[in-house]
Amino acid sequence: MRHIEFFQQPGAMGTESESMLQLAAEAFQSRNFDLAADIYECQLAGLGEPSSRLELMVKRADALAFAGKFTEAFGVYRQASEIERLRPAHLVKLIEYLSGSIRRRDGGDHLNSTLRRVEEAVAAAVTRCPGAGATGCGHNDFSCRLCLGFLFEPVTLPCGHCFCKKCLEREKKEKEPEKEQERPTVCKECRHSAKVDDVQNYRVNVVLSSLLAKWFPTLHQAGQLRREGNGLYAERKMEAALEKYDQAILIAPMDHILFSNRSQIHSTLRQYEKALRDAEAACRLMPHWSKGHVRKAQALVSLGRTEEALREYLVCLSIEPDCRPAKTEAHKLLSDLLAPVTDQVPEHILDSTSVLSSRAHLKISPPPPDTRVHTASVTHTPPLGISASSKTLAPGHLTSESNFVLPPPALDIPRCPCEKSEGNTEDRRVGRSILLKRKRWSTEKEEVVEEGGDGCNHHKRSKPEPVGVIHSSSSVFGEVLDPADLECSLCMRLFYEPVTTPCGHTFCLQCLERCLDHNPKCPLCKEGLSEYLARRQYYKTELMENLISKYLPSELTERQKINQEEMAELSNLNKNVPIFVCTMAFPTVPCPLHIFEPCYRLMIRRCMETGTNCFGMCLGDKSKGFADYGCLLEIRDVKFFSDGRSVADTIGRRRFKVVQHRERDGYNTGDIEYLEDVKVEGVAKRELQSLHDAVYDQALVWVNSLKAEQKERIEGHFGPMPEKDSDPQASPNGPSWCWWLLAVLPLEGRAQLPFLAHTSLKDRLSGIRKVLLFMAQGRHR
Repeated sequence: MRHIEFFQQPGAMGTESESMLQLAAEAFQSRNFDLAADIYECQLAGLGEPSSRLELMVKRADALAFAGKFTEAFGVYRQASEIERLRPAHLVKLIEYLSGSIRRRDGGDHLNSTLRRVEEAVAAAVTRCPGAGATGCGHNDFSCRLCLGFLFEPVTLPCGHCFCKKCLEREKKEKEPEKEQERPTVCKECRHSAKVDDVQNYRVNVVLSSLLAKWFPTLHQAGQLRREGNGLYAERKMEAALEKYDQAILIAPMDHILFSNRSQIHSTLRQYEKALRDAEAACRLMPHWSKGHVRKAQALVSLGRTEEALREYLVCLSIEPDCRPAKTEAHKLLSDLLAPVTDQVPEHILDSTSVLSSRAHLKISPPPPDTRVHTASVTHTPPLGISASSKTLAPGHLTSESNFVLPPPALDIPRCPCEKSEGNTEDRRVGRSILLKRKRWSTEKEEVVEEGGDGCNHHKRSKPEPVGVIHSSSSVFGEVLDPADLECSLCMRLFYEPVTTPCGHTFCLQCLERCLDHNPKCPLCKEGLSEYLARRQYYKTELMENLISKYLPSELTERQKINQEEMAELSNLNKNVPIFVCTMAFPTVPCPLHIFEPCYRLMIRRCMETGTNCFGMCLGDKSKGFADYGCLLEIRDVKFFSDGRSVADTIGRRRFKVVQHRERDGYNTGDIEYLEDVKVEGVAKRELQSLHDAVYDQALVWVNSLKAEQKERIEGHFGPMPEKDSDPQASPNGPSWCWWLLAVLPLEGRAQLPFLAHTSLKDRLSGIRKVLLFMAQGRHR
């Protein structure tokens, strides 16, 4: 209805032509593609300028494509290309339509069933391969969410998530333009920006890296071989690099990244058939990893199979819509396919069904019963180049027999090196039972996850487990996991709320904070952590915390019990109450404090961690350490500085008497009891009210007699003098104006202390009146 009304009043948008174009854009936006195509066709009839016709023809072709009229749309694209070669900007919608169609059509049952068959086959193989346990066991707990492979040289970002070091470096290089290299990295898990600007290079998490090398020596060795191969590749020593990757694949024959990178080496050596085989292996091992499809497409382009290459790029974009390499190369291929030529473009190109079937190659036939497989060992991708071959495309490359559909390849998973041809009967029986469990689990548990990203990383529409993961890993892994491997080097206890510094060292959160109270440097390597300290955002290292929770539940429970007992003791505001020995504080009166001593940094932090936000304030005493009377302060806000100092905004709440003087972790504590004024009734109450009003008026006269600059300075620090209370006994601490006046009167702390100890409001008012009379006499002299 809205479109019709708008059509009847074209003058609302200016000219009729502008109104119609706006209407067409709104129709496209609201998915009324037929209406949009019709409007663009009408507008084309009245245009003669080629550049304007080109834009409208592309928009009409986009609308036709989204309306499902693919053959007609391709015809319009071809007509537009005769005016001018179509640029990437012209093909954005077409690429979006094609990749979206693949996602909608092939993202369902048969792809999930394919993944299930792969997982079942590998799960069965794990039980047949005695050496597979350390490789496949709990693998998902140690995978990088960028490359979907096993964590190698793990780096912990300030947000607490871990990724491979090379993955992060490649992310930063690929995603940011040259002039913006200093922009912070964005975490793919939580979208949090890593803002530790003084860390020029990502530092490996020392504890986690050592543990992974100890727990998974095979994967670690494969990772080292991959790193050596990357170095040789960078030096253009291709044969030597290939040899390293051959060795790594023998160790980890289910690692999709190794096959992907070896495919790149084969491409560099112009061994395109081998490159294609390795890329296909990577795609079979990890179907939802977009880079594997990019590698395959590059090999296909080099072999002149441009239609299949376009199909792979579209599959990649259906997995990772923002994959820049795939998007760029798909634009080039489509632009070449649509370029004007003398011969007709083969008719099958116009058939949308051939494009929409583009994930048929992911259909993997179930392996025969005697198929030998090895458990998955997946690691991260090296910095090999991913630029596609620059071979020029032309319709001459497209034969009448070619199309966008390949027959599904057989599951070709490498044989386990330790497995003989005759399998053990008991092993096969166990394998069948695990396979059945795996099939049942896979059917029940499917989760849809969408993740963003600008580069060619995984964009999971479903969240499959990495190939080779088995879910009985807790018992197996628990046997090799030593709680001592996860102990804090400062407290020598199990990590509790582990945090990792920018320099790569991990500590308990509380342990690190206590060290930073004394020195803003890492306790182990002494690297400066001033900026890290200034941010005061200590995010727990998620992987470490998950490991402890999953594999050391009883130890964690005991550790939590100890911490809860400590917190309960610290949150008691009657026993062992922290005491800040400094100056006088009074109820209802603000008391800003500069915190710089390490012991008081710890004290303030504990007050905030327990949730009480309170501590006591007392005057110093040479014999006892601090006075017997004080005031409980409540922290309203704390501002931290880069060197660890802070300014705490506090306000007085309750008076107390110290029953027992104590000390804890360098600061004073005390057992206390709270004080309240004794209430009076009858004649005593009326006398108290009369005294209260008289002293208030006397105090008001003294305040008004102050010089303007003095009064302004006092009010800037303590605020204006409170109003007179209608009932002086309403508060257990007495009228707030009394405390305000005591805070601003020029009295020494020792003279103020008795007023805090009084539980008789009459005595306190009488004492204030004497001080005011003394002040008035001194002024008259």
